[in-house]
Amino acid sequence: MKTGVIIYQSKYGATQKYADWLHEMTGFDCVKTPKASLEEAAKYQTIILCGGVYASGIAGLKFLKKNIGRLRDKKIAILCVGAAPYDEKAFEELRNHNLKNGLENIPLFYGRGQWNLNQMTFTDRMLCTMLMKSIAKKDPSTYEPWMAGLMSAAGQKADWTDKKYLAPLAEYVKM
Repeated sequence: MKTGVIIYQSKYGATQKYADWLHEMTGFDCVKTPKASLEEAAKYQTIILCGGVYASGIAGLKFLKKNIGRLRDKKIAILCVGAAPYDEKAFEELRNHNLKNGLENIPLFYGRGQWNLNQMTFTDRMLCTMLMKSIAKKDPSTYEPWMAGLMSAAGQKADWTDKKYLAPLAEYVKM
Protein backbone atom coordinates (compact mmCIF):
# COMPACT_ATOMS: atom_id res chain seq x y z
CA MET A 1 0.00 0.00 0.00
CA LYS A 2 1.29 3.46 -0.90
CA THR A 3 1.90 6.04 1.85
CA GLY A 4 -0.08 9.13 0.85
CA VAL A 5 -1.65 11.20 -1.87
CA ILE A 6 -2.56 14.87 -2.14
CA ILE A 7 -5.66 15.40 -4.23
CA TYR A 8 -6.19 19.06 -5.05
CA GLN A 9 -8.34 21.45 -7.01
CA SER A 10 -6.89 24.89 -7.67
CA LYS A 11 -8.59 27.63 -9.63
CA TYR A 12 -6.10 30.50 -9.32
CA GLY A 13 -2.91 28.84 -8.07
CA ALA A 14 -2.83 29.21 -4.27
CA THR A 15 -4.16 25.72 -3.59
CA GLN A 16 -1.69 24.23 -6.06
CA LYS A 17 1.11 26.07 -4.25
CA TYR A 18 0.02 24.46 -0.97
CA ALA A 19 -0.28 21.04 -2.65
CA ASP A 20 3.26 21.43 -4.04
CA TRP A 21 4.61 22.42 -0.61
CA LEU A 22 2.85 19.42 0.97
CA HIS A 23 4.38 17.19 -1.67
CA GLU A 24 7.84 18.56 -0.81
CA MET A 25 7.22 18.09 2.92
CA THR A 26 5.69 14.60 2.81
CA GLY A 27 6.84 13.00 -0.43
CA PHE A 28 3.18 12.12 -1.10
CA ASP A 29 2.00 11.82 -4.69
CA CYS A 30 0.05 14.79 -6.06
CA VAL A 31 -3.05 14.48 -8.28
CA LYS A 32 -5.47 17.10 -9.56
CA THR A 33 -9.04 16.30 -8.49
CA PRO A 34 -10.42 15.78 -12.01
CA LYS A 35 -7.75 13.11 -12.60
CA ALA A 36 -8.27 11.37 -9.24
CA SER A 37 -9.99 8.01 -9.18
CA LEU A 38 -11.38 5.99 -6.31
CA GLU A 39 -9.39 2.94 -7.40
CA GLU A 40 -6.12 4.89 -7.25
CA ALA A 41 -6.97 6.74 -4.00
CA ALA A 42 -7.84 3.46 -2.29
CA LYS A 43 -4.22 2.33 -2.71
CA TYR A 44 -2.99 5.01 -0.25
CA GLN A 45 -2.94 5.00 3.55
CA THR A 46 -3.32 8.79 3.81
CA ILE A 47 -5.40 11.11 1.65
CA ILE A 48 -5.16 14.89 1.84
CA LEU A 49 -7.75 16.85 -0.12
CA CYS A 50 -6.83 20.47 -0.86
CA GLY A 51 -9.38 22.87 -2.28
CA GLY A 52 -10.11 26.55 -2.49
CA VAL A 53 -13.07 28.11 -0.72
CA TYR A 54 -15.63 29.54 -3.14
CA ALA A 55 -19.04 30.82 -2.03
CA SER A 56 -18.75 28.82 1.23
CA GLY A 57 -17.97 25.56 -0.57
CA ILE A 58 -14.65 23.69 -0.75
CA ALA A 59 -13.49 22.90 -4.28
CA GLY A 60 -12.91 19.21 -4.89
CA LEU A 61 -14.90 18.07 -1.85
CA LYS A 62 -17.29 16.28 -4.19
CA PHE A 63 -14.61 13.59 -4.65
CA LEU A 64 -14.67 12.74 -0.94
CA LYS A 65 -18.45 12.99 -0.65
CA LYS A 66 -18.87 10.57 -3.51
CA ASN A 67 -16.26 8.07 -2.28
CA ILE A 68 -16.21 8.32 1.53
CA GLY A 69 -17.85 4.91 1.92
CA ARG A 70 -14.88 3.19 0.30
CA LEU A 71 -12.25 5.43 1.91
CA ARG A 72 -13.40 5.28 5.57
CA ASP A 73 -10.42 3.16 6.62
CA LYS A 74 -7.96 5.79 5.36
CA LYS A 75 -6.38 8.66 7.26
CA ILE A 76 -8.06 11.64 5.61
CA ALA A 77 -7.54 15.38 6.07
CA ILE A 78 -8.80 18.44 4.23
CA LEU A 79 -6.95 21.70 3.63
CA CYS A 80 -9.18 24.53 2.50
CA VAL A 81 -7.61 27.67 1.06
CA GLY A 82 -9.31 31.06 1.21
CA ALA A 83 -8.47 34.71 0.77
CA ALA A 84 -9.89 35.76 4.13
CA PRO A 85 -7.81 35.84 7.28
CA TYR A 86 -8.50 32.92 9.62
CA ASP A 87 -11.53 33.48 11.84
CA GLU A 88 -12.76 30.77 14.22
CA LYS A 89 -16.46 31.56 13.72
CA ALA A 90 -16.21 31.61 9.92
CA PHE A 91 -14.10 28.43 9.99
CA GLU A 92 -16.73 26.59 12.07
CA GLU A 93 -19.47 27.76 9.70
CA LEU A 94 -17.41 26.47 6.77
CA ARG A 95 -16.91 23.14 8.57
CA ASN A 96 -20.60 22.77 9.40
CA HIS A 97 -21.67 23.71 5.88
CA ASN A 98 -19.30 21.28 4.13
CA LEU A 99 -18.46 18.40 6.44
CA LYS A 100 -21.64 16.38 6.81
CA ASN A 101 -23.04 13.06 5.60
CA GLY A 102 -20.08 10.99 6.72
CA LEU A 103 -17.41 13.71 6.56
CA GLU A 104 -18.00 15.18 10.05
CA ASN A 105 -14.96 13.60 11.68
CA ILE A 106 -12.43 14.51 9.01
CA PRO A 107 -9.93 17.08 10.29
CA LEU A 108 -10.17 20.41 8.46
CA PHE A 109 -7.21 22.78 8.15
CA TYR A 110 -6.97 26.30 6.72
CA GLY A 111 -4.38 28.09 4.62
CA ARG A 112 -4.73 31.67 3.54
CA GLY A 113 -4.54 32.09 -0.21
CA GLN A 114 -4.17 34.99 -2.57
CA TRP A 115 -6.19 37.72 -4.21
CA ASN A 116 -6.00 39.14 -7.70
CA LEU A 117 -9.27 40.48 -9.07
CA ASN A 118 -7.72 40.86 -12.55
CA GLN A 119 -6.85 37.15 -12.68
CA MET A 120 -10.39 36.03 -11.85
CA THR A 121 -12.94 34.80 -14.34
CA PHE A 122 -15.54 37.33 -15.41
CA THR A 123 -18.16 35.70 -13.18
CA ASP A 124 -15.92 35.58 -10.10
CA ARG A 125 -14.79 39.17 -10.67
CA MET A 126 -18.40 40.36 -10.94
CA LEU A 127 -19.50 38.46 -7.82
CA CYS A 128 -16.56 39.80 -5.80
CA THR A 129 -17.13 43.33 -7.05
CA MET A 130 -20.81 43.18 -6.06
CA LEU A 131 -19.88 41.76 -2.66
CA MET A 132 -17.32 44.54 -2.08
CA LYS A 133 -19.88 47.20 -3.04
CA SER A 134 -22.34 45.69 -0.58
CA ILE A 135 -19.77 45.60 2.22
CA ALA A 136 -18.62 49.17 1.47
CA LYS A 137 -22.08 50.41 2.49
CA LYS A 138 -21.51 49.13 6.04
CA ASP A 139 -19.74 50.83 8.89
CA PRO A 140 -16.14 49.47 8.84
CA SER A 141 -16.25 49.04 12.63
CA THR A 142 -18.93 46.36 12.12
CA TYR A 143 -16.95 44.32 9.58
CA GLU A 144 -16.39 40.66 10.29
CA PRO A 145 -12.74 39.61 9.81
CA TRP A 146 -13.35 38.23 6.32
CA MET A 147 -15.02 41.50 5.30
CA ALA A 148 -12.08 43.55 6.56
CA GLY A 149 -9.69 41.23 4.72
CA LEU A 150 -11.65 41.51 1.49
CA MET A 151 -11.90 45.28 1.69
CA SER A 152 -8.19 45.66 2.48
CA ALA A 153 -7.35 43.68 -0.67
CA ALA A 154 -9.61 45.71 -2.96
CA GLY A 155 -7.77 47.13 -5.94
CA GLN A 156 -4.52 45.26 -5.34
CA LYS A 157 -2.83 41.90 -5.69
CA ALA A 158 -2.10 40.02 -2.51
CA ASP A 159 -0.45 36.70 -1.80
CA TRP A 160 -0.82 35.47 1.78
CA THR A 161 0.25 31.89 1.10
CA ASP A 162 2.73 30.70 3.70
CA LYS A 163 4.13 27.30 4.64
CA LYS A 164 3.37 28.07 8.29
CA TYR A 165 -0.29 27.26 7.58
CA LEU A 166 0.74 23.68 6.79
CA ALA A 167 2.36 22.97 10.17
CA PRO A 168 -0.81 21.64 11.91
CA LEU A 169 -1.66 19.48 8.89
CA ALA A 170 1.90 18.12 8.66
CA GLU A 171 1.75 17.26 12.36
CA TYR A 172 -1.56 15.43 11.87
CA VAL A 173 -0.17 13.45 8.94
CA LYS A 174 2.85 12.32 11.04
CA MET A 175 0.62 10.94 13.83
